[in-house]
Amino acid sequence: MKRYKFELFTAAIEKNIREGIFKPGHKLPSVRDLKEQYGTSASTVQNGYEYLIICGLVESVPKSGYYVSNRIPEPEKQGRVRREPVVRDAVFKRHLGLTTSQGLGRSFSEFNVAAPGDLLMPQKLLLRTMQQVIREQGAGLLRYYPANGSAALRNNIVKRAAAYQTAIDPEELLITDGALQALYIALAAVCQTGDVVAVESPCVFSVLEVIRVLQLKVIEVPVDPQTGFDLSFFKKACARNPVRAVVVTPNFHNPTGILLSPAQKQELLAIALQHHVALIENDIYGDLNFHGPRPSTIKGLDDSGLVLSYTSYAKTLAPGIRLGWLAAGKFMQRAEQVRFALGSTVAPLYQEMVNRLLTASSYERHVRAFRLQLARNAYLALNLLSEHFPEKTLALTPAGGYNIWVKMPGHTDMAHFYNHCEKAGVRFTPGYTFSFSNAFDHYFRLVFADKFSPKRIRALKAAGSKL
Repeated sequence: MKRYKFELFTAAIEKNIREGIFKPGHKLPSVRDLKEQYGTSASTVQNGYEYLIICGLVESVPKSGYYVSNRIPEPEKQGRVRREPVVRDAVFKRHLGLTTSQGLGRSFSEFNVAAPGDLLMPQKLLLRTMQQVIREQGAGLLRYYPANGSAALRNNIVKRAAAYQTAIDPEELLITDGALQALYIALAAVCQTGDVVAVESPCVFSVLEVIRVLQLKVIEVPVDPQTGFDLSFFKKACARNPVRAVVVTPNFHNPTGILLSPAQKQELLAIALQHHVALIENDIYGDLNFHGPRPSTIKGLDDSGLVLSYTSYAKTLAPGIRLGWLAAGKFMQRAEQVRFALGSTVAPLYQEMVNRLLTASSYERHVRAFRLQLARNAYLALNLLSEHFPEKTLALTPAGGYNIWVKMPGHTDMAHFYNHCEKAGVRFTPGYTFSFSNAFDHYFRLVFADKFSPKRIRALKAAGSKL
């Protein structure tokens, strides 16, 4: 195809604009300069600039010259390169937004994020420990660590678990990138696509998403507000269905805060053993008891290897400390393979930090103070709910952890309620995110893991008023 004469210079200008070399507002060469440079006529140069103006790349400023346009159009896609539209899971995106911080600034009080707030994190302790580790370990922190984690850290975890009657073999222990990865590894080690898994109902959104990604089938076992995990229902479910695994949070269940008794834990294990169901125990809130000694685990009752137990330091130290662990029992070989496929090792810096905190008494001192503050927050939140929310609002008193499960009166228009909360500058986690069904539409979860400043107290009062 015959080329226009002006393409001699317009091609170069267009290329520089498209590649960002000539920025918006950049003044381009004059007609005279281009005429002399390319040995062409003034009309040819003017035709070329008119072409660039039509393309939307150039603007003409009277008595000044030609400039790169401030409104550069998107380049045309080549006919043979076709991009498919990105399909997003709208439900997932909405639920994720409702359970994580939105960075809304000072105007909002977020009671929806299940993580320690800035004022309850041991910031000085963590930063000081981090600096000490970096000074002492140096370049050693830049190398790979063993795939299953630092031996010293695993030994300290085993030693600490023994203090609450949980015997763990260091050889069955994997250091993981947080609790959610530990759960993923546990389920992937135990189950195959299409297997049936029993979960608590209500059940935290993140657990449901891992199950969905692994394409497992679900039986939701009710959690009774008074007695906790419905053992009779679970027993019937195992008798009538090929349940491969059960995921439970016996210590301070999220969102209800319920603690199972030692007898209930023993019965739950007995049912799992009878039906050969792998029992995956989520113990992330186990250290956060409000009263009495640290509760025992189901793992501590098991000598069959059928129990897999996991936890994370993100809930007790800081959400950015991406370090947890999984005691995989008899499923260790498969769990180790899954763990390796997800990445060779957890950040050495985090491993050394947590190891140092466990070696000294720093972690225990922090947890004692943290538990006390959480207990105060829980009772303050319960009093505010009682005084400022509508009559017949029900709130479960947690035994530990940092969640309160609240049920609004049956006549409440929940869409109106959440709109009202938004205007009041408050975020809760809606109950419908805790199930694949609509069983909890009139519930919400309140997280009290941050200090109750006067602003947060006012916001909580406002959320319950004028409903």
